[in-house]
Amino acid sequence: MTLAELLQYLDQNTAFDVLDGPPDETLSKALDGRHRDPLAGRIVKGIAEGNHCIDENSPVIRADSITALGPLRLQYMKDDAPVEGFRMMERTIHAIDGAFNDEALRERSR
Repeated sequence: MTLAELLQYLDQNTAFDVLDGPPDETLSKALDGRHRDPLAGRIVKGIAEGNHCIDENSPVIRADSITALGPLRLQYMKDDAPVEGFRMMERTIHAIDGAFNDEALRERSR
């Protein structure tokens, strides 16, 4: 799976806007801190950096994607963190699992 495919899946399967334009523009905005949703931008940036992505066509791995979000996830698990941020992180983690599960099922059916 590529970063673009994962970002599109997350955008379609979470209750928030992951994409801020096409995947290449979203990545650029996230890396520069210009994403319209600061937390979504940090999620995109974390996934991209955790997978050493050079562009939206770079491959991503489930474990690296989830591990990369660990510090951000812990930040939103604190008692004084906004509940919406915690929910967004949890939905993102579940959606990443879903994306890779769906990909595995598609590969099996071929």
